[in-house]
Amino acid sequence: HLQLVESGGGSVQAGGSLRLSCAASEYISGNYQMGWFRQAPGKVREGVAAIYVGGGYSFYPDSGRGRFTISQDRSKRTLYLQMNRLRPTDTGMYYCAAGETIYTNPLDVSTYHYWGQGTQVTVSS
Repeated sequence: HLQLVESGGGSVQAGGSLRLSCAASEYISGNYQMGWFRQAPGKVREGVAAIYVGGGYSFYPDSGRGRFTISQDRSKRTLYLQMNRLRPTDTGMYYCAAGETIYTNPLDVSTYHYWGQGTQVTVSS
């Protein structure tokens, strides 16, 4: 029943910033986790950032740590991804996802059950 809709993607020069948003159609309980995933053409979908909804703990791969920040506004049922100092390698389709926390790797795509349609991010040099 849960629907997720991403927005905020676009084209930006290397070194620039973008802020992505993910709007949820329903309230998401505290035992859930949410994440952002990127898929480039011909590549696997990989985790960019994740958050435990109830506790607010966040997770990042080494490639995004220090540049990307995941956050949420539960009153607005919205998840965000702030991306700074963007690189061409950050280019791809960005997907928002949600799933019940099972305390495995929250950056693993297989732990999620609900997905948005994605928003394109293109970083040029």
